[in-house]
Amino acid sequence: MSMNRRQFSQAVAALAATSATPLLWAAQAIKIGYVSPQTGPLAPFGEADKWVIDQMKAAFKDGIVVGGTRHAVEIVLKDSQSNPNRAGEVANDLILKEKVALMLTAGTPETANPVSDACELNEVPCVSSVVPWQPWFFGRNGDPRQGFDWTYHLFWGLEDVIAAYTNGWKGLQTNKKVGGLFPNDGDGNAWGDKKLGFPKPLADMGLSLTDPGRFQSGTQDFSAQIAAFKRDNVEIVTGVVIPPDAKTFLTQARQQGFKPKAVTLGKALLFPSALEALGDLGLGLSTEVWWSPSHPFTSSLTRQSAQALADSYEAGTRKQWTQPIGFAHALFEVAANALARSKSLKAEDVRNAVASTSIDSIVGPVKWGGPGPMKNVSRTPLVLGQWRKGHQRKVELVIVNNGAATNIPAGGAMQLL
Repeated sequence: MSMNRRQFSQAVAALAATSATPLLWAAQAIKIGYVSPQTGPLAPFGEADKWVIDQMKAAFKDGIVVGGTRHAVEIVLKDSQSNPNRAGEVANDLILKEKVALMLTAGTPETANPVSDACELNEVPCVSSVVPWQPWFFGRNGDPRQGFDWTYHLFWGLEDVIAAYTNGWKGLQTNKKVGGLFPNDGDGNAWGDKKLGFPKPLADMGLSLTDPGRFQSGTQDFSAQIAAFKRDNVEIVTGVVIPPDAKTFLTQARQQGFKPKAVTLGKALLFPSALEALGDLGLGLSTEVWWSPSHPFTSSLTRQSAQALADSYEAGTRKQWTQPIGFAHALFEVAANALARSKSLKAEDVRNAVASTSIDSIVGPVKWGGPGPMKNVSRTPLVLGQWRKGHQRKVELVIVNNGAATNIPAGGAMQLL
């Protein structure tokens, strides 16, 4: 039986169409941009990022299929240097020079907000984290009626951190007088805001707040704040400060004879390295816990439990686990899931896939469009932790109140300093 050239070509085409041959690799790699503070005073927020990205390179070794074509994945990490202007510059480089298909960013408003703004302006899909949603949304002049078109966020809000802190304080014998340390930055202005932040909820609960006013991060003198706290007989100190400022304040408070019964601070007390730098000043201090090895969640990408992810980090780096590991990992979970569902690599298709995300991640459920405070915000759970002397480590973060997220197990009760 003979076959002419045309018939042969048609037969080969038909065979190719019906056979289970592997998808062809595209010449174009998918570029994912990632901006975080690798250096500067906020560097502890980005400490785990390079390790997480190495893990993602292994997870993406077979590429991602988008619209029927398999693409290699390239992750481009940029350092914001803990500087908002620098964060905006490197975001624009990733957008305009690297031509990233999707941007990821994390690590306080000083990084995430300018990166998100650059993406919104240039119509590039972006997923951000590690900023309470109010400083991210309202700090960028977001309109609750409209939201944003290109930028999406996953993290907890001020309502969650206020609940976590006050739930812990309720079990302590204090005079209910609170002193606030709120710097003049994105977090401090939001936490100290009379409507959005701590003042109104604390007043509603019968707690009085002494707020001595805004100060510049990196200040070397907290005498005015300490004097105001001593004058008002403050027994609880709260706020949101960078690690060097926490050390300065706590050292000067001891020198000036100010001895609060509880110190619960955001940002500064999140990391083992910061607590070790405080020495005996750090024991008994408390802070919010956004992620830990005991969180009952599993990665949708690698199938690791929170405990397994933390163990892998410690084995690979010889460092103690740190909270941002979970959220850096979760950002890539969202990226992998959205890209795999996207119709193409066109910006609008990727954005639409991000917006329709609904996954169970290493930090809990992630879903935009509701239920949630804004269409661009997916809230994650929050509990309270206290630093104790460790059995195998110098310090350990123990969950001491899970009233707002009872599925996350507590390891003890909050204690007075």
